[in-house]
Amino acid sequence: MSALVLLDNEAVQSLGDPAHPKHRQVLSHIAVVAQRKRLAVQVSLAVPTAVRVEAGWDRTDPQWTFANHLRVTDEPLNESQANTAAGVRRHSGVSVADAHLGAVIQASTSSKITVLTSDPEDVRAVAGSRIVNIVPI
Repeated sequence: MSALVLLDNEAVQSLGDPAHPKHRQVLSHIAVVAQRKRLAVQVSLAVPTAVRVEAGWDRTDPQWTFANHLRVTDEPLNESQANTAAGVRRHSGVSVADAHLGAVIQASTSSKITVLTSDPEDVRAVAGSRIVNIVPI
């Protein structure tokens, strides 16, 4: 069984600013992911690249040094996901970043998907038929 934890825009923004009101809350969720990895549970922590762009996470900017050490991988917007994201955006009217999040969710082979988000309704709208554990922040 594999698990995927995805970060939405505000979750990413909170990682770049220790003064962000949700910084500690997001870090506590990331700590759980790290603990599960130590217990040999197959879990990945990722961010769709369009979400990272929307949140302003430039991996070369010193402001993001801390976040870069958290081992959050990028989920690139490849050709297949771009097509899925375009359909998600057309049907739900969400942002490009949320549409990319939906494409990642729909393409994932993980048996469990969790999304840290400040907008649960958008995540529900983009998840398609996938069951997603939504963690409101």
